[in-house]
Amino acid sequence: MENFFREGEFEGHNWSKRRFYSKCAAVAKIILLSGDYFRGLPDIVGFAEIGSIDVLKALIYTTPLRKADYSIVHYDSPDSRGIDCALLYRRTRFRLLSSKPCHLYDNAGHIISTRDILLALLEPCNDNTMPLAGKSNNTPLAILVNHHPSKLGKGSQGKRQTAMDRLRFLVDSLKAEGIGQIMAIGDFNEEVKSPANLQADRGKEPQDDNGRKAWPKIFATLGTIKFQGRWEKIDGCPILEGLEGREYIMALPQLSVKDSYGGVKPRRTFSGPRYLAGVSDHYPVFYLISRAPSLTTTSYTMGSWPNFAAYSFFAASINGW
Repeated sequence: MENFFREGEFEGHNWSKRRFYSKCAAVAKIILLSGDYFRGLPDIVGFAEIGSIDVLKALIYTTPLRKADYSIVHYDSPDSRGIDCALLYRRTRFRLLSSKPCHLYDNAGHIISTRDILLALLEPCNDNTMPLAGKSNNTPLAILVNHHPSKLGKGSQGKRQTAMDRLRFLVDSLKAEGIGQIMAIGDFNEEVKSPANLQADRGKEPQDDNGRKAWPKIFATLGTIKFQGRWEKIDGCPILEGLEGREYIMALPQLSVKDSYGGVKPRRTFSGPRYLAGVSDHYPVFYLISRAPSLTTTSYTMGSWPNFAAYSFFAASINGW
């Protein structure tokens, strides 16, 4: 989310009240706009680089998102910069069963000063807002929000490997506990390879509906960040268990700026101390998720899926529970 801090929380980036609330409004607008493309607001929204829970409260209570009934999952991490992972979920769609921050540890068993992996266990609401499939009504969903160590600094590769090993351990532990529906999302700071059950629809429309406009260009982007003219996809979903879905990178015009190397790139909020008024240096990634066919006899077309979204922003919509 690129250093989403309240005024004065991050001195090097010269936040002001106007800049802060402008960013809140811009992020809210993108979340709301995704509802136009995907026929409904995201059920779940994940964030990286959140400065504090106050930022999230401002986002969901001082913008039009206040009508969406989002709740917050957030913990302060041991990260030296004070940035955390976070999650929003719609209370009309899910109940929070449990959540916790999962620390990373070095070989000596000491906590590493970086972002925790945020684990949230959610249960779908058993009401008319969400069609449920047979005996799967109370099947929980585990969401793991990640922001792995950056490529900067000595030993960064080893730290990212530690983070990925920790993630795999958490997934294995969840499966051993009988949790079969698991989604890991986040900023992994290296190329993310999507699993076979997650289709990346580059340049395709998110709706199969002749009555709606076509927006193929905004989904044709090859990556979530751009460095010296080269796209990289470091944000994504490397683990999707007991589910299947489609992935879209949303390169919206209002999130983009002209790139001196050609084409466009994400319009960031700051470049060093210089304020650029953008939303993020990463494009948001949106997921349409359903239960895997082997787990339910109900079939769903693309157009019938509700929205389970996730924003480094990651957003997702889920059906068939």
